[in-house]
Amino acid sequence: MIDNKHIGMKLPVYKATAEIGQLRFFAKSVGETNPIYLDESAARDAGYTGVPLPPTFLFSLEFQIPSNAWREELGIDPSRILHGEESFQYHRTAYAGDSLQFETRIADIYDKKGGALSFVVRETRVTDQRGEHVADLRSVLVHRN
Repeated sequence: MIDNKHIGMKLPVYKATAEIGQLRFFAKSVGETNPIYLDESAARDAGYTGVPLPPTFLFSLEFQIPSNAWREELGIDPSRILHGEESFQYHRTAYAGDSLQFETRIADIYDKKGGALSFVVRETRVTDQRGEHVADLRSVLVHRN
């Protein structure tokens, strides 16, 4: 079981740039065919200032956080991780080329199945290079104990 003393723990701030090549690859890999996610001209013709990030792409960027020290601190074995859920609340559109900052904290830890499964809830605030609030992410990691 994962100790709930870690509730409130802040993870190191992470910064990432939403690169156009990554966006195109992501859009194609999830079957997105809307040209606004693939082509700058199509995005501008649709009223965007650039190529917008496809839905759920922020989770993909957050998943690239280089340090897994927080998992070790919580006693999480990577071979025992299951994906629980994710949700997004968007406040503004982010675009290819934006520099995004991810500020994550452990919001909750709870067990189910008599302690056989631990659930770690992470909440992340995403801002852009201007400090504008882009989105709030919520993800649940399931750990088989």
